[in-house]
Amino acid sequence: MKYRPRYAASAATAWFAPTNSLRVRRITVILLCFACAVPAVAQQRDSTARTIAIREVEIAGRRPMKEIGVQHTELDSAILRESISMSLADALAAGSTIFIKSYGRATLSTASFRGTAPSHTQVTWNGMKVNSPMYGQVDFSLIPAYFVDDATIYHGASSVGITGGGLGGAIAMATKAPAEQGLGLRYIQGIGSFSTFDEFLRLTYTGKRWSTSTRVLYSTSDNDFKFRNYNSPKLVTDENGNVTGKYSPLERNRNGAFRDLHLMQELYHTTRGGDRLSLAAWYMDSHRGLAMLSADRNDDKQKKNTQDERTLRAVVSWQRFRGGLKLGARAGYTYTDLQYLLLQDAEGKGAFSRMVDARSRIHTLFAKAEAEYSLNEKWLFTGTLAAHQHRVRSGDLSVINSEGLRSDTLNRQEQFELSVFASVKWRPLPRLGFAVDLRWELYGDRTTAPIPALFADYLLSERGNVVIKASAARNYRFPTISDLYFRPGGNPDLRPEKGWTFDAGVETSLKDERRSLRASATVFDSHIDDWIIWIRTAKLGVSTPLNLRSVHSYGVEAKFAGQIETPGGWRLLLDGNFAWTRSVNRSEKMSPADESIGKQLPYIPVYSAALTARLQWRRWELAYKWNWYSERYTMTDNAPGILGRVKPYLMSDLSLEKTIDCRWASFSLKGCVYNLLNEEYESVLSRPMPRLNVSFFIGITPKFRKR
Repeated sequence: MKYRPRYAASAATAWFAPTNSLRVRRITVILLCFACAVPAVAQQRDSTARTIAIREVEIAGRRPMKEIGVQHTELDSAILRESISMSLADALAAGSTIFIKSYGRATLSTASFRGTAPSHTQVTWNGMKVNSPMYGQVDFSLIPAYFVDDATIYHGASSVGITGGGLGGAIAMATKAPAEQGLGLRYIQGIGSFSTFDEFLRLTYTGKRWSTSTRVLYSTSDNDFKFRNYNSPKLVTDENGNVTGKYSPLERNRNGAFRDLHLMQELYHTTRGGDRLSLAAWYMDSHRGLAMLSADRNDDKQKKNTQDERTLRAVVSWQRFRGGLKLGARAGYTYTDLQYLLLQDAEGKGAFSRMVDARSRIHTLFAKAEAEYSLNEKWLFTGTLAAHQHRVRSGDLSVINSEGLRSDTLNRQEQFELSVFASVKWRPLPRLGFAVDLRWELYGDRTTAPIPALFADYLLSERGNVVIKASAARNYRFPTISDLYFRPGGNPDLRPEKGWTFDAGVETSLKDERRSLRASATVFDSHIDDWIIWIRTAKLGVSTPLNLRSVHSYGVEAKFAGQIETPGGWRLLLDGNFAWTRSVNRSEKMSPADESIGKQLPYIPVYSAALTARLQWRRWELAYKWNWYSERYTMTDNAPGILGRVKPYLMSDLSLEKTIDCRWASFSLKGCVYNLLNEEYESVLSRPMPRLNVSFFIGITPKFRKR
């Protein structure tokens, strides 16, 4: 007999339907029934076993309508939960083809998606954009991976369905209600090299209609790792003062200590009518020293760079399902207080003076309404309306005259953003699907032309579950508030960056009782015009942003994930990715001496790859992570030499975890070795990274009695 569930076109697909691609599963079920007869006279028990064989049951399901033609990557939960010391930057580097440009441990980490700029990657949290309205980018080092329950990466054209401005792509983060019923508690303590201490606590409760979750993460570190300083060699002299040689000294990372505190409170409720209500509030308090460059010859007692940030994000949401109709509404608020401080003791007497005291306060209000309607199994309609209101106040408090803060350094701006989105998805045949997305955006008093995105997919083989996909989109990204109004140097006449993106790919998914494999490969081609870059102009004497660059980005992305389980209980899981990315400057020459045309953009690796392998047996897990990046140029003309390139490097991490079960609690013991091969490397020029270092984590999960 055949049973074909009709869930594919339902508006509630995302909540109730399986997410497996179209496949045919053959399940043979053997039921063992034990019958016990209790003779009343003899009062003796006798049991007999019967085996009932049921013929094959074939179950077929349709691919979700929402995923027609969409190129996306869902980060593995195991990667997100690797350790409490990991940030989302670490998880993205290990689980995706995104290149993370890191300025050092616990410092600025930005994403380069398909060879684009950090501001071309849009990021949302529970539906609300978290990109800075001032700079347009996100510091992923400030997002703990343990605070993200779901992270989905939308590549290229697929980002139009999430938000506008994702010329490279978009990342959607979300929290979700606890899965386990009753009271739950999880505490993890970590200790590592360089006086690093991490603490994580999560307290949850889930009842019939209510659930709540509280998370706390606190991390501190001196971050004073040792490195070989090749940028400041020391001279060797003889007794007469003659130079006889030089050497690269072993130094410690200076001014890199940090302290991070994260608090998150979540509340979920399901009404008797089936409506879903939720609240998520996330507060962060971060104090970080900005480590000195390896080429900086200043003494750390004479110069201090610090960055303090306090951010509050909160989102409330409501959802209702009625037949084929899904309705939703969200509202949110973000407050950021950011201070960058540069202190200098020129005379070395301990009297520090403020050279820079840059402060920014940002308020953002957010509102969103969404609707989704399934007409039948072949049609799905979606519409959203989202608005952001930004209010920014920034300035350098170190620049003060007799009347107070100078007006040319003070920036007060308000900006309103409106985005309207509509989508139609059509599956005329079980194997074939089409989708059309259309987005329109308003930014202040400017609007974009309609932003279209077209998608198609086709099931090439049922046996191998082989699906081919294709998409194309036109996209825009508006200049940031700093691009337009920064004082001095802002340019209010900037045009939006715009580009076309094309994708084509194939994916497959295979599974049996003990093995599974998912693999995909995608070819992409992107053209971005009016790329905004900051340059120093002779007329103004300061740096200003201009629409000068045209960039052609193209390449290949590949990803696979698989697992195999032996009869003896051994389980091997693999997750890997590879990217070949060419991001080439196709602009006109700015001067006869301009040699950047036709060259790879700075800090974009042509090749990158990552692999995560996990070997599990009973309550043991051995994990190995490997990353590799080809060389990156630091100059637009790709000039060779020590200062013109960052050397290629590979990174290896190893961890071993043991889980111990007791009657009243479960314990986990985990040891991690980072940079296993003791690699000397940099992600950004003159920003050394730690060599071999270790961490140890112990976790406890009490077992509360279930009522």
